[in-house]
Amino acid sequence: MINKLREAERLDETVFMAILSLFCFGASVFRWIYTGTRGFFFLNWNLFLAFVPWALTSLSFIKPKIQRSVIGVMALLIFWLLFFPNAPYIITDLFHLRVIRTMPVWYDTLMILSYAWAGLLFGFLSLWDIERILVRRLPRPLVTGVSGFLLFVGSFGIYIGRYLRWNTWDIFTRTSEVLTDIGDRFVNPFAHQTTWGVTLFLGIFLNIVYWSFRLIKRRG
Repeated sequence: MINKLREAERLDETVFMAILSLFCFGASVFRWIYTGTRGFFFLNWNLFLAFVPWALTSLSFIKPKIQRSVIGVMALLIFWLLFFPNAPYIITDLFHLRVIRTMPVWYDTLMILSYAWAGLLFGFLSLWDIERILVRRLPRPLVTGVSGFLLFVGSFGIYIGRYLRWNTWDIFTRTSEVLTDIGDRFVNPFAHQTTWGVTLFLGIFLNIVYWSFRLIKRRG
């Protein structure tokens, strides 16, 4: 496996993300031991969900035959998009600081930010992979536009998860209810101002952070 990761130029990235994830997990375990409560322990499940889109795109580079098939690429994009909103979603877990107060707020803030940073990295690195896959078939300016659009789609997905409380798997188990909820926001947009406010401003924020990463890389 190590050789495959090295061949796919994914070894250093994998090691770093593993260390970061273990640090986050360790912080939640310390909190659990110190307080005797499992407040914020759910962040580990959220981080696992954030890991999924990165795992999917990484697999496509470890096994390049996935990218050589149109069906393989389409399947990858569909499943990636279903899980992608889970990556930046952890940012909204900062909301829980108002409710769970069994540790000093500075500790919980830094712990959540660590999880959120790991989630953002999993999401942005996977989006970067999607760009590399699409640019082989589409003009680069179009791929750039698609990336920006996908970040807004991810923001809409975050809204669905945070405010409507739908999960990724609900798309398969409660399909009609999910589609009805989503469809109503497109049919009656002015009746759902919070939906589009969150989607717009969170989408802008994610675009700012993502393209800041790209700018830093270009300078490097």
